[in-house]
Amino acid sequence: MISYDGLYEQLQKKGITKTDLTSEIGISSRTIAKIAKGEKLSSRTMEKIAAFLGCDVHSLYQEKSDNLILQTLREEKEGRVSGGLYHELQVRMTYNSNHIEGSRLTEDQTRMIFETNTIDVGDGVSVDDILETVHHFRAIDYVFRAIDYVIDKAEEELTEEMIKHLHYILKHDTKDAALGWFAVGDYKRRANMVGGRETAKPQDVPGRMKALLADYNAKKVITVNDVIAFHAEFEHIHPFQDGNGRVGRLVALKECLRNNIIPFIIEDSKKYYYYRGLSEWRMDALDIPWQ
Repeated sequence: MISYDGLYEQLQKKGITKTDLTSEIGISSRTIAKIAKGEKLSSRTMEKIAAFLGCDVHSLYQEKSDNLILQTLREEKEGRVSGGLYHELQVRMTYNSNHIEGSRLTEDQTRMIFETNTIDVGDGVSVDDILETVHHFRAIDYVFRAIDYVIDKAEEELTEEMIKHLHYILKHDTKDAALGWFAVGDYKRRANMVGGRETAKPQDVPGRMKALLADYNAKKVITVNDVIAFHAEFEHIHPFQDGNGRVGRLVALKECLRNNIIPFIIEDSKKYYYYRGLSEWRMDALDIPWQ
């Protein structure tokens, strides 16, 4: 649902009614009704209203959610609230997700990056350590941006486009992006393995991802078990050349927020249980062999 409190404030400030907008800028009475109902308007219409009122588009409305956690995250993100739920989600999820993938930055260093946009690399560090820190800094910054994208898109149906965009956010401008075959923001072009086992062949990925999403989105009620099942199957497919773990965990966060499920963070200290769970998922839950 959309709250148009900002729009009402601007109208009141300028002594204009909602009805006046129909004659002044030529928007329809149907659009006025949408505002009254809290329905979303097109970006073009919002830009038109903002230009007429002489203000920023984003000051006119705010997305509201019945999901208390999602609403809190959005409000704290918008207000740049320090030390709240949004702050801790950014730091703890980014640290744990990156550490699972091999990052050597500590949680304190990750926190420092988020809070001050700087990092203390300590005394006596080598050039390689500094370069590696710069690379991790970029990777962590990308995860921060990806979490923001997830919060913004939380209530929308999960699509291939969203999943690919998360991969793009995480991997663009990295050294991998310079490799022509790497396909940043798109499905893999070369076969890869995880845990010593083959994953889906590149030519099979589009079909399997479409089938996975179709089956998942067809569910009328999505539970935490459904989110976990989707995550496990996603990791078995391993649709991208690299970055599948980070993307998969961000997708799980999005779907928890979308379905009013308390989000969970997979801690680095539990990664071996996590890996074992992924490895054994098909045998225990789906009763089909690894393909």
